[in-house]
Amino acid sequence: MPAVGQEQAAPSGAGAVGVHYKWIALSNTTLGILMVTINQSILLISLPALFRGINLNPLVPSNTSYFLWVFLGFLLVTAVLVVSLGRVGDMYGRVRMYNLGFAVFTLFSILLSVTWLTGPAGALWIIIMRVFQGVGGAFLFANSTAILTDAFPPDERGKAMGINGIAAVAGSFLGLILGGVLAPIEWRLVFLVSVPFGLFGTIWAYLMLRDNGIRIHAKIDWLGNTLFAVGLISLLTGIVYSLLPYGGHPTGWTNPKVLAAVVGGIALLVVFAWVETKVEAPMFRLGLFKVRAFTAGNIAGLLGALGRGGIQFMLIIWLQGIWLPQHGKSFAQTPLWAGISMIPLTVGFLIVGPLAGVLSDRFGARPFATGGLTISCASFLLLQLLPINFSYVWFALLIFLFAVGMGLFFAPNQASVMNSLPPDQRGAGAGMLNTFQNSATVLSMGLFFTIVTLGLASRLPSALYKGLTAAGVAPGAAKLVSSEPPIGSLFSAFLGYNPVKELLGPTGALQKMPPKQVAYITGRSFFPHLIEQPFAGGLHLAFTFAAIATAIAIVASAVRGKQYFHHAVPAGPLAEELAESAAESAAALGLDESQAVADLDGAASPAPNGRLATSGSPGGEEVDVSRGGS
Repeated sequence: MPAVGQEQAAPSGAGAVGVHYKWIALSNTTLGILMVTINQSILLISLPALFRGINLNPLVPSNTSYFLWVFLGFLLVTAVLVVSLGRVGDMYGRVRMYNLGFAVFTLFSILLSVTWLTGPAGALWIIIMRVFQGVGGAFLFANSTAILTDAFPPDERGKAMGINGIAAVAGSFLGLILGGVLAPIEWRLVFLVSVPFGLFGTIWAYLMLRDNGIRIHAKIDWLGNTLFAVGLISLLTGIVYSLLPYGGHPTGWTNPKVLAAVVGGIALLVVFAWVETKVEAPMFRLGLFKVRAFTAGNIAGLLGALGRGGIQFMLIIWLQGIWLPQHGKSFAQTPLWAGISMIPLTVGFLIVGPLAGVLSDRFGARPFATGGLTISCASFLLLQLLPINFSYVWFALLIFLFAVGMGLFFAPNQASVMNSLPPDQRGAGAGMLNTFQNSATVLSMGLFFTIVTLGLASRLPSALYKGLTAAGVAPGAAKLVSSEPPIGSLFSAFLGYNPVKELLGPTGALQKMPPKQVAYITGRSFFPHLIEQPFAGGLHLAFTFAAIATAIAIVASAVRGKQYFHHAVPAGPLAEELAESAAESAAALGLDESQAVADLDGAASPAPNGRLATSGSPGGEEVDVSRGGS
């Protein structure tokens, strides 16, 4: 019995739309996530070729902001928009919004691949097109998880999330390899590679996907959407610009504009939370945070992302700037070989992710998500014991261990959060989960770069001065170079440039030195030896921070409660008996009784092992169907 004004589509669950539909939904959403994550990681390797292609040096101080926005703009846009676009999907159809995301992403991939401008104009074109491409990515991220939750019964959602998670990790790995292969041929190919997938996915989604979730027509919460977007943009923009030096300081955290952006953004998000409790049709129902499974899963996801978000970049800098040059790779080769060296990170997730999802469907998310975070925390601590010039076997083993931990965590946590959501809030809920994770990733990168930069700032200047003068560089030039902000050395290593050439080039010192001496100080091993120990101090601090954030995430995951499903009531005598419980739950979430009963009518699949949970209690107590329930 649908509520007034509610469009009751086909009942939630795969059986309502055909046994094969859930696999169609899974394969299409997997393609979408794969395409987006390839596009994200392919730039990690392709940035040097891209900036050479538009004739712009990203390491010149006036150009550094272009580098940051090309690199981080896409992630920032997806973090800001996924909640709003997920809510729009709840209201107007998740599949419709998902299809639109495929089309938008493909269109702007084409526009990126035909870039003809050079210099700052070329960089601005790429940034703007990447922002709009991020809008398409946000449509895909916001609605794909909700589509899977609609398509799969509760006892198979962990498996679906695990397979979908494989696509995200596989895309990140494939992007590194594709960037290394395609960028040297033609930098535009790194954007063009998404176009065939996008065209195929757009047509396939239009023809095959269908809305089988619950939709409620409501007004768009313009005030809430605006406050959330402006607040989050302000906060994340402040974090991005904190990476740039300011007023003689190695980072921008003393910049009044950065502080104003961060504090102002937090203040607007607080106002947003207050507004959402007052408006008739909020963008996001904050009452959902009364459900323990939803709150604990989101906190664990946020803190997990805060711990791991910057690790990939620190590992790439470690490999590209120090380890690979010391082991025979030129700086031009290091981006591709860094991607290859990170293969164990992908393999560990690919092996464990789907298995963890399947097992969590049967035994619940808590043991696997919590155990996975514990393994990841241990891997951060063990990485601190690894020498900077390590044996690759131990490095590979530790990043494989880290990936196993995250594989155990990802799918169970995603499924746990999505299972706790009422059907009409799955898009907004999935958006909130993605917002927490994407925002934490940006914050993590800012914090990790800050930690490592501060560590370098205390030790790198003296190490550079002593090393350069000992190698025959004039003291004046060595002093000038050693006084440069250390973030430049980090960016050079991250981009695969030779930092010594970039630092000494403007001084003219190289032209005054014998060719043999120039070859020595610009060779593969000179700079890595100089930066090795200063970098180690900052890196260990970053690993410590990651371990602490993950340890707190372990606590959040452990208190999530037992396996919990929102109104997963099988058709039969129990439906009427539990309607009263559903109405009580609706009151806690700010819904009306008729809507809660409609949710019960739409549910079709029991929880595994004959057990189900109602949302009558925020803690998520279970009801044993096999014994009649209570």
